Order: sequence, then structure tokens, then C-alpha cells
Amino acid sequence: MTLSTHVLDTARGEPAAGVAVALYRRDGDDWVPVARGHTDADGRLRDWVPASAWGVGRYRLVFDTGGYLGGDAFFPEAVVIFQVSAPDRHHHVPLLLSPFGLSTYRGS
Repeated sequence: MTLSTHVLDTARGEPAAGVAVALYRRDGDDWVPVARGHTDADGRLRDWVPASAWGVGRYRLVFDTGGYLGGDAFFPEAVVIFQVSAPDRHHHVPLLLSPFGLSTYRGS
């Protein structure tokens, strides 16, 4: 199993297409790049993490919200750090986004 995400633009009431997303894995004091991608027309990003790079550990998702919202975005990026203890289970980390707010949760 692996990781998926979904970015929803709550101000527009629709998926946020084309959002750049990067995944990093914690290695000691450093964050090591694992995967990069962009959300599709439905705001989703799936099947983008190499199986060999997925396992128990701490991960950081970085969403380029400024690239989607514009250069003067209040939140130019959103960073979500999460812990994986069961890598055989699917992990879904969505982002709810608006120009002046954001939220996330563990999805299914």
C-alpha cells in the first residue's frame, strides 16, 4: 500500500487541479526527497510514491499552495508531517484549502 492525497478548494467548492506536491522522509536530522507530483483534474494524486521508498517512518508532505492560489497567497505552502507505523495500510492525507485557511485529516 502507499500514499494518496486530494486537494479541495473550499472557496470555489471544487478540486484543486495542478497543485505541486512533494513528499519527504525523515532520515536522522534531514528530510530526504521521496516523490513529487501534481494533483490531477479531480485534485487527486495517487500511485506516485515508489514502493521501495515507502515504509515505517516520519514523512512530510509539502503542497505548493502559492502556485495554485497565486503569488500573494497568505499560505504560500502547506506542510503536513505524519507518522507511518503500518506501511502495509493505505494512507490518504487530504488538504482542504482556501485563500485564508487550510485543514487536513487522515482519510481512507
